[in-house]
Amino acid sequence: MDRVAALQFFVRVVESSSFSQAARELGVGQPAVSKQVAALERRLGAQLLNRTSRGLRPTPAGADFYDDAVRVLGELDEAESRVASGHGRPSGIVRVAVPPMLTAMMIVPNLEEFFRRFPRIAVEFTASERHADLVQEGLDLAIRVGNLDSSGLLAKKIGNMRIATVASPAYLARHGFPVTPADLNEHQLVTNRHRGAINNWHFSTAEGEFAMPAAGRFGSNDPADIHAAVLAGLGIAQGARGVFEEDLRAGRVMELLMDFAPDPLPIHALYSSSRIPQRVRVITDFITQCVNRHSDFRLQQGAIPDGNGS
Repeated sequence: MDRVAALQFFVRVVESSSFSQAARELGVGQPAVSKQVAALERRLGAQLLNRTSRGLRPTPAGADFYDDAVRVLGELDEAESRVASGHGRPSGIVRVAVPPMLTAMMIVPNLEEFFRRFPRIAVEFTASERHADLVQEGLDLAIRVGNLDSSGLLAKKIGNMRIATVASPAYLARHGFPVTPADLNEHQLVTNRHRGAINNWHFSTAEGEFAMPAAGRFGSNDPADIHAAVLAGLGIAQGARGVFEEDLRAGRVMELLMDFAPDPLPIHALYSSSRIPQRVRVITDFITQCVNRHSDFRLQQGAIPDGNGS
């Protein structure tokens, strides 16, 4: 029995809850995966997997062994990366799903610095607001903004996103300033769309946070379009304050309804497995640094806690 292959097969079966899915991801036949896992169970003298109506699930012994297998494979990946690089530097391709606003604003402009430090790493971004499936799409890492749904993914908080309501001085000169969120009903709104639906706007009061439907003559799912529309005086928008950070300082945009600003949204790095190769760790650290260079995205006191996504 190839002990390393058996560990790899077992880990992928647990993470995909399927022999056939694990086989497809590993590029081998399903019988090979079943054979390796069965041989591993015989060697250990313990049942590692149970079949349920929802697929395969690890037994208590299997869950404990999974944690150890992930750790061992992670250490092996890092050791191989150090030897292959010749200088203890990580190497390989890192595939990352990330919201477009973060790539254009703060990550891509700093990539030259990253490549100077890690010349043996290649980076591929999938820039999209949708929630990518890390396993199905072969991604190493996803950056997501907002509160997390239950997904079983490993999550690491890397920043916060402040939300602002903004408009250009030219628009406000023509239409006046809203004093409360209710006043927005009398204004033109530039709306943010997600999967064809218009996102609600959020505000906070002493009684708590509330969502308000938004409607307008122009909307887009691209933050660059929203930014351009506000600068062009098409209306009032709500979105990541960092997108307008330079415009606010230059006076090209004004922040509105600051007393009603909602709580910041968390930014997380998500992984499909706790076995995180060194090349993925260093790109996560780099993205975290890029995010925290902007005051509107920074973690309080620079804390970067780890935890499971919920």
